[in-house]
Amino acid sequence: MPTVAPLDIDGHCIAAVFLNDVPHFAFADGAVHRLDNGHKTVQANDGLLAAAYDEANGRLITGGEDGKVFSVKPEGVVEELAAAGRKWISSVAAGPQEAVACGAGKSAFVRFKDGKIKEFQHPRTVEGVAFAPRGMRIAVARYNGATLHFPATDGKPAELEWAGAHTGVTFSPDGHFLVTTMQENALHGWKLADGKHMRMSGYPAKVKSLSWSARGKWLASSGAPAAIVWPFQAKDGPMGKAPLELGTRGNTMVTAVACHPSEEVVAIGYEDGMVIAARFHDAKEVMLRRPGKGAITALTWDKAERRLAFGSATGDCGIIDITA
Repeated sequence: MPTVAPLDIDGHCIAAVFLNDVPHFAFADGAVHRLDNGHKTVQANDGLLAAAYDEANGRLITGGEDGKVFSVKPEGVVEELAAAGRKWISSVAAGPQEAVACGAGKSAFVRFKDGKIKEFQHPRTVEGVAFAPRGMRIAVARYNGATLHFPATDGKPAELEWAGAHTGVTFSPDGHFLVTTMQENALHGWKLADGKHMRMSGYPAKVKSLSWSARGKWLASSGAPAAIVWPFQAKDGPMGKAPLELGTRGNTMVTAVACHPSEEVVAIGYEDGMVIAARFHDAKEVMLRRPGKGAITALTWDKAERRLAFGSATGDCGIIDITA
């Protein structure tokens, strides 16, 4: 069985990432813990609400109740990138050319490398932001759909409509599809070339974790007693196709998913703290961690594809070495 290096911290873990091969754990109180020749801690936000891994620049982007956006680097260097006054920063995203996006109230902001900030106002609250995989384009999840902006130009935004509250957003790695999580127990998607809708429903709970597989052929999701994995190989995505159901465990809900960086394998975290890995083509499973103290809230593979960082709602977190 893989070995587990545990780290027991009091609090709710929002993100677990590897920065320069060093595991970092961002908590709701704004503290970012790292295992770097011992347990070390730096303070980012005063109350952290959102965090995003900026893989291209080896940093963690955070936003929180203090209305600020920070960059946390592996050496423990914390830099303030933007501030929105008294508004909470409820979502953040890392983009190309060191750009950073965030949502605060009814506005989405994009900060460019040179420090310039551009604001995009919306009629309703911005619930989620994401950068497209290519080009300078962001998507904003909002009530009744999503909006696409082009921050580097003054062009008119593109509106994608679907009734209901959309709470998060992600582009497919090839940029062909946009998928949102919803307040109801469902996902919704659009084929960007022609605006076709993709409704992915049937979940018994809200979807709070999404992960694209290598080359974007599959989209894994939480929100059920199994990882629900939708096929995106065809030109119309999952329309008319049934998803895979991996790692089914009775009534124990999946709370976090993380697809392997190169293999068609997904790490699955459950509400009781267990972590397994499941293979897409034959549903074969291997246990990575026995049940712990709380629901898994964060899962991330390292670049070497041999370690998995995990965090939980009760601060029970650590590293799983799958090669052991």
